[in-house]
Amino acid sequence: MAVERLRTVALVGIDGSGKTTQANRLAAVLSDAGLPATYRQNAGGRAWFGHFARRFGLADGPALFGRRGMLLVESVLRWLAIARTHLRSRFARDLAVMDRHAVDQYVSIRAHAGGRGERFARLAYGLFAAPDVTVLLAVDPRDAYRRIEDRGTDHESLEYLAAADAAFRSLPESPGFVVVDAGGAPDEVTTAVLAALKPWLPPLHLPPDLDPDGDVTPARTPESPHRSSAPTRRSPGT
Repeated sequence: MAVERLRTVALVGIDGSGKTTQANRLAAVLSDAGLPATYRQNAGGRAWFGHFARRFGLADGPALFGRRGMLLVESVLRWLAIARTHLRSRFARDLAVMDRHAVDQYVSIRAHAGGRGERFARLAYGLFAAPDVTVLLAVDPRDAYRRIEDRGTDHESLEYLAAADAAFRSLPESPGFVVVDAGGAPDEVTTAVLAALKPWLPPLHLPPDLDPDGDVTPARTPESPHRSSAPTRRSPGT
């Protein structure tokens, strides 16, 4: 089966899973290897509003708008960001490596509001085509919590992170995700992402420390789009 040129890849996952780090790294590594790729951020503004709120002595974004109000603002801003990304991708010749996509908003709605409003969000976000490949960066919520606390720029409760993790796995889109273990060091995770994307990528000259050894079973392939087992590496130390 011929594989069409990869145009869009989305990295999704709970806060603290490394989406921004890995999306930036993936775009840079692919570009350096000869496949033009551009990082695209599809943020919803929650972190920015959290910083803004703390300047005025408030806890976070929901303290400014209320929980439902924050979800509405986040949904609108993420929709606009994704619309801009897809518009750019339509005319660009490079691979768009997206930091978050629509499924992140569905998860936010499920974890913050028990799913109230998801139907309307799906109507709005349904205008966008799904990414060619969606990579779920899977990480233990406890590890994600520690990462967030270590970076010290925002805060999420462990309860919320656990709810978001469960929400990702309950989405109807989840069987099509390429699941990558994001619990390791950044280089290890980048190598795992590259390994999972290998069926969709042309031959590339990757740095030796990031080049997958080929002994990898991807979560799904272009020929079997509904397999959902995580990529496994049989060599030790990964």
